[in-house]
Amino acid sequence: MPEFEIAEDATALAVTAGGTEIARYVFADDAPSFEGPKPFLHPLRTLTGAPVTGYRPWDHRWHKGLQMTLTDVSGENFWGGNTYVHGEGYIPLDNVGRIRHDRFTGVSGGSAASVDEELTWITQAGDEWLSERRTHLFHGLDAARGLWSLDIRTTLTSIADRELVLGSPTTNGRENAGYSGLFLRLVRSFAGGSVTTPEHAGLAGAEADAVMGTEAPWLAFSGQHDEVDGGATILAFAGSSSGAPAIRWFVRSEPFPVLAPSPTFAETVTLAPGSTLELSHRFVVIDRVCAPDEIAELASELAP
Repeated sequence: MPEFEIAEDATALAVTAGGTEIARYVFADDAPSFEGPKPFLHPLRTLTGAPVTGYRPWDHRWHKGLQMTLTDVSGENFWGGNTYVHGEGYIPLDNVGRIRHDRFTGVSGGSAASVDEELTWITQAGDEWLSERRTHLFHGLDAARGLWSLDIRTTLTSIADRELVLGSPTTNGRENAGYSGLFLRLVRSFAGGSVTTPEHAGLAGAEADAVMGTEAPWLAFSGQHDEVDGGATILAFAGSSSGAPAIRWFVRSEPFPVLAPSPTFAETVTLAPGSTLELSHRFVVIDRVCAPDEIAELASELAP
């Protein structure tokens, strides 16, 4: 039975499968403050070692692989970079918070590998607003078909002394900019790649904008590699949110490739002191470009 192995150093956990490092979870808190320091997964790789995530691209230095974050928490920006202000656009504000890795409460490998973690969300002013329990589960290793899966579950608990309103640029007035929550910046070679959902098959480039803001149980993004031949497919499941708004997809194929199952795309979530928001998502990394019919079959088979 193929297995996952995890090695830890002072700044990151490295996850390997079949001799390939498929993921590196960086928890060092040394990023520039404007980038909203937080843990992130980069690189994520296929089983043959091809990278599928991008890191600090010139257009958005705060985009770092796959990371859990929120665009707007009662005016505080845990995303990084400029903040959208209606009527003014994106402007720099003194409101960029950070997410601190506090400790790992469990790390184990085997046929599945689990990483349990505690984190704290801290405003730029130094106030602790959210505590978080996060689990990464690496599983579903299938060397014959060239795929592996990652489940990310998180519970955010308000530790502020006030109500916290979780939103996005869209809830603040910008159309179709509802990015928030778990956010995946793909490698730049995937720009112009194809997006498939149950209702849309292989929409490439600007065509993929048709998926923006829609609800769907899953979404797949396929693109081509640089340096090595072939490509890959990322199959993402919307999963679940304990918040009232439906999870909606933020996705772009160009000018840069990104996707996010957003829990606050066009509606806010309010957390009273002590209340929680629970999120659960799944990503499957597939070592080839899959046709829409195959994607649908895999989605049916591998759904949470």
